[in-house]
Amino acid sequence: MYETVGLLAVFVLIYSAVAGAVEGAWISGPIIFTLFGLLIGPIGFDLLSLEADREMIKALAELTLAMVLFTDAAGADMRVLKKTSGLPARLLLIGLPLTILLGFALGALLVDSLSLFALAVLATMLAPTDAALGKAVVTNEAVPDEIRQGLNVESGLNDGICVPILFVFLALALDKAGDQGPWTLAIELVVEEIGIGLAVGLILTFLAVRLLKFARQRHWLTHTWMQIPVIALALSCFAVAQWLGGSGFIAAFSGGILLGIMDAHLSREVKDDFLLASEGTGDTLALITWVIFGSAVVGQAVGNFNWLTLLYSVLSLTVIRMLPVFLSLTGSGIDTEGKLFIGWFGPRGLASIVFAVIVLNSGLPDSGPLATTVACTIILSILAHGVTANPWARAYGKRARQAR
Repeated sequence: MYETVGLLAVFVLIYSAVAGAVEGAWISGPIIFTLFGLLIGPIGFDLLSLEADREMIKALAELTLAMVLFTDAAGADMRVLKKTSGLPARLLLIGLPLTILLGFALGALLVDSLSLFALAVLATMLAPTDAALGKAVVTNEAVPDEIRQGLNVESGLNDGICVPILFVFLALALDKAGDQGPWTLAIELVVEEIGIGLAVGLILTFLAVRLLKFARQRHWLTHTWMQIPVIALALSCFAVAQWLGGSGFIAAFSGGILLGIMDAHLSREVKDDFLLASEGTGDTLALITWVIFGSAVVGQAVGNFNWLTLLYSVLSLTVIRMLPVFLSLTGSGIDTEGKLFIGWFGPRGLASIVFAVIVLNSGLPDSGPLATTVACTIILSILAHGVTANPWARAYGKRARQAR
């Protein structure tokens, strides 16, 4: 245990010292984290004494994703978001369903060894984008505000929306609909996941903000403890929603949005005081998650890749994502490069890892090939999106400014 803690702690220390240099370079943090995991894992020096515990990986990925979703939503510029709300609406209401549909259709054409419901599960697992992997783009001020905020909201909500859809297809794949029928099962799961998630996120955040304002007016918040509430609130929203049977991801993101709205009148300095520690915590959890992914998952999955797995993974990151985005943004006023930019920067990461572990633990007979395809897609995404994020963001931002 001490060896594992020591390795991770020293790596976090070293990376924190050079993070600023990495963020402006062509190589991304997740690439470095995953490579480090491979290096110290079983196929490397075998120094990380950490077994591929599915529940541990799932829990860590879930908490990381919840923290990132909450802090990104809370830190969003609400004035810009109000002006650009049509962009994420198009991506979520048109682009997301088309992505799942196209992923299913191409899977049915390419793969004849999986059931149709299993292919629907695969398409849903790879539909949500990763807020953490996309951070290099959504925090790059060279990119137009409309694009950045649109991608931020899309990545914040699409994984939560995909949760009930995944559970519906998974239940149908496992033949759990029973006498109530698939439509009744689908409606119950969607209402339960989204409804409970929204209610928990909004109620807990409203009460927490009122409490913090009351405490701040009486000068009860010390400089040290002021950094803790947002972390505790993000985890509370996620855990309580999951406990009650809802989507913790929707709870975390909706709670973060409400926090940003209710604190919109505060100065940037005060908001930073509240959010700084939670952003650092989310980044650290993401670092550890990618190291464990590289050590415990990538090393095992690489040996199971085949040409069909690679082909579907490439299609998932290109045609299956980019075509629906392009179609959903028709008539939006965004230029062609902007549509391609949004379509390309749909990285797969934490949400897909969580979904893969859920499917592996479900007992689905086809779960092995599905998880392997997800792992392959994430690996390619880490490399492709990591390498292209900063160069294309800077170049596109420059061209967008010149066009104005």
